[in-house]
Amino acid sequence: MQFISSDLPQFKANLHSHSNLSDGSLTPEAMVEAYKEQGYSVLAITDHEAPYDHTNLSTPDFLMLTGYEAYIRPSANCQLDVYGPEIHLNLLAKEPHNTCFVAYDPNFCKYMPHALAESRAQAGDIGPRRYEREYIRRFIREAKKAGYLVTYNHPNWSMEEPEEILHYDGFFSLEIFNTGSMVINGHENNLGLYDRLLRHGKFPFVHGADDNHNKQPFGDPRCDSFGAWTMILAPELSYPAVIRALERGDFYASTGPGIHRLSIEDSHVFLQCSDALRITMHMSPKRTQNVCARPGETVDCAEFTIPDYAPYVYFSVFSPDGTEAHTRAFTRDELGI
Repeated sequence: MQFISSDLPQFKANLHSHSNLSDGSLTPEAMVEAYKEQGYSVLAITDHEAPYDHTNLSTPDFLMLTGYEAYIRPSANCQLDVYGPEIHLNLLAKEPHNTCFVAYDPNFCKYMPHALAESRAQAGDIGPRRYEREYIRRFIREAKKAGYLVTYNHPNWSMEEPEEILHYDGFFSLEIFNTGSMVINGHENNLGLYDRLLRHGKFPFVHGADDNHNKQPFGDPRCDSFGAWTMILAPELSYPAVIRALERGDFYASTGPGIHRLSIEDSHVFLQCSDALRITMHMSPKRTQNVCARPGETVDCAEFTIPDYAPYVYFSVFSPDGTEAHTRAFTRDELGI
């Protein structure tokens, strides 16, 4: 099976960003131009509790996805606690003009005018948000019913305990990289959490995103744009094709490396990529297979054999400049081995 093929286009995407319609600094139009200049093909502007349709900014070579970021905090008035947990979820609309508001709570709607928010289609519980496990599980279910793909955002920044995250169902992908959080804390790489989810039978996909607010200019070391992205494998740059690719897990997360080919036939794996110091097949934190470059050299391909005891595998590429790329996990059942 070819999971990544050189014959299939790869569209560079940022699936998490903020404009001046919430707490970002740039207009949606300025963000589109900036991401176009950096070689992106897909952008989702996901302002806080502000479902807007920006598809009028799409062009034949650049696609806007509709969505917004929802968050649930222990504070009924949405007060930030820098030492306490909360959860942030991106809701990506499967249909381009879907701006349905899920579990609208005016205390959390701090940026969109309330009259405009209340005019949106409504889904889920209306009224006070509750930072409780079952409420969060129900929120995710209602968001999916309302036509959204749900992502779990910046788990390290959110400070939720892994035991809580293990009880959530329905988010289709985990932010493995988040540029904005990396700028803040320097360690929003969530590979360890991902492996923990896999070991407990949870198999979300993984993606990278900027979560950019652009408080600092482009090029500044504190700039939160263009640091992490998702490479979407779709036959064409259209809204239906990109959504189908996301639903199937036809994408990978990167902060630099490109993966050009990934094929798995029976138990044999072939991976081809940009120049790397190391290519890894993960089976657990205690069991991996690695192809490593000799000192002063690089590698650009690897072959692995999946052992009988491996319940799943996923793949990483580590580049000389310290950047990384990660695929989602593939189960034995999916591979038919």
